[in-house]
Amino acid sequence: MAYTINKTDGTVVTTITDGTVDNTTSVQLFGKSFSGFGEGLNENLVKLLENSASTSAPTAPLKGELWMDTNTNQIKVYDGSAFKPTGGAKSQSTAPTSASAGDLWHDSDDDQLYVYTGSAFQLVGPVYTSGQTLSGWLIETLASSGGNKVVSSMYAGNTRVAILSKETFTPSATQTGFASIKAGFTLNSTLGAVFEGTNTQASAIDVSGTTNTSSTLIAGGNFLRADAADTTTGALTIDTDSGILVGDSQELTITVSSNDVTIAQTSQDKDLKFTVNDGGVTKTPLTLTGADGGIDLTGDLTITGNLNVSGAYNYTSSEIVEHSDTFLKVNAGGSEADAGLIVETGDTDDARLFYDVSENEWVAGEAQTYSALLRKSDLTDDGDTNKGTKPLTTDSSTGDLKVTTLTLAAVGSAITTSNTALTTVPTIGQVATYGLQWGGSLKTVSTSDPSGGSDGDFWFKYEA
Repeated sequence: MAYTINKTDGTVVTTITDGTVDNTTSVQLFGKSFSGFGEGLNENLVKLLENSASTSAPTAPLKGELWMDTNTNQIKVYDGSAFKPTGGAKSQSTAPTSASAGDLWHDSDDDQLYVYTGSAFQLVGPVYTSGQTLSGWLIETLASSGGNKVVSSMYAGNTRVAILSKETFTPSATQTGFASIKAGFTLNSTLGAVFEGTNTQASAIDVSGTTNTSSTLIAGGNFLRADAADTTTGALTIDTDSGILVGDSQELTITVSSNDVTIAQTSQDKDLKFTVNDGGVTKTPLTLTGADGGIDLTGDLTITGNLNVSGAYNYTSSEIVEHSDTFLKVNAGGSEADAGLIVETGDTDDARLFYDVSENEWVAGEAQTYSALLRKSDLTDDGDTNKGTKPLTTDSSTGDLKVTTLTLAAVGSAITTSNTALTTVPTIGQVATYGLQWGGSLKTVSTSDPSGGSDGDFWFKYEA
């Protein structure tokens, strides 16, 4: 009679006829009246004892069957499609193969524990290897006068580099490099530890040092301060046209527009002053006055180059304008034009003294009527030769004056004195009447003989 072999769930594994052996599974199944079944049965028991220990998996496994994989020294179970490790931690130097999700592996080289996620082994801990010693975060409890404080300590190579705390406190027991722990992140003071990299914000900068560690790592003491007077040894560049604003009301501004620079005093009617130290005395040689928009200069002014004035020039401290130069030049650099001195008068036609370029001579006058100014070279003592061209002068070696004819108007009254020092030139009429000094009668000069007369009369007769 044949045997029908069922699994635990009731499904049929196989049917064995009498006197035969079935190898459908990993163990031999014997039919009724099979001769020599004892050896096979005993081998089946041995296989069950050793869980089919072998380097290769059973060829006809059933779901739930165990197999001792002698390659990895692991007990594996058949899940219906493949043999998978049965779980538990495996301690070895290399990761186990054919692991199942949740399997643990202890790395015997690094003393680290891994868990299999279903696709790879993920480190559980510690984060450092045995060769690296304590490195990374460690949660610790530190005693203090205010009670125990839970902190997170960061280690590197078994050295505590920093402590992260939610509050400020002083440890009761000495902690190397941590005399005081601040709320936040405190670095080990014995290591000279610093934050290095890119930082977008800081509440404070240590300005106690000025030694730079490199060209890109600058000591805090080398930064300009905004809350106190400070000094820089380098050039300061304001790379914006908005420029510089100075004063609690920003009275002074230096700005740029279209490459033009503007220095402005922005307070209404207030001055922009430039001062110097003259022998310990502060002086203000230049003031730009806000009240009238003028320029006040105090002290001597030296100009190298030309001074061009488009408005009026007023000298108010004296009625006399003084120039130390020996010459005063007008119309400099211009084309030929009449130029000189204008004296403003009460009417519309001012008095002028100027050089007339059309005549090449100096002229003077007013009311637009001008006469040439005489020079010594324009005069002569020979009025006869130069009549009608030059005025007369007695400035000659002899002091003589020569004229062709001379007409004199009456000079004073009749001659009444015999003073020989008198230089007044008499007229003919005076000469004719000088004889009145002798008798009071008319004395006559004529070509005819006299007729009649009085005692003492003179009569001059000359040939016609």
